[in-house]
Amino acid sequence: MTESRLYPTRPVLAASVAVLREGRVLLAARGRPPAEGLFSLPGGRVEIGETLAEAALRELREEVGVEAKLLGPIAPVEFIERDAEGRVRHHVVIAAHAARWVSGEPRTGPEAKEIRWVTERDIVGLPMTPGLEAVLERAFALGRLEAEP
Repeated sequence: MTESRLYPTRPVLAASVAVLREGRVLLAARGRPPAEGLFSLPGGRVEIGETLAEAALRELREEVGVEAKLLGPIAPVEFIERDAEGRVRHHVVIAAHAARWVSGEPRTGPEAKEIRWVTERDIVGLPMTPGLEAVLERAFALGRLEAEP
């Protein structure tokens, strides 16, 4: 049984991952609504029986072909979009994670129409999904902590 992402009867649970590699994070421009064309983290819906971490890593593999090792959760992000009448068109709760790149060169596809490895400075002015800048700040901070001896 699958529930529609458009005008859902309850929030959709998703997971995403900020993959860090040599001082940069992997971003993908969304290839589908909501927020089509905006840069975001690879991720998607959590499937039944999956942990949030498993979903984040699976979505990363499926969307961009990259393998990573999780550093840990970052924060939940809520995306709520209403139509002109005020009805909830999209409601997604995303469990964001940070990870270190392990292997694979990212590739574009239907869900990721453009891919960039960006530094903290590169994110300024980049068209991004709501809340992503705060998630990236936390991911970079977690990456720096994890790299300390």
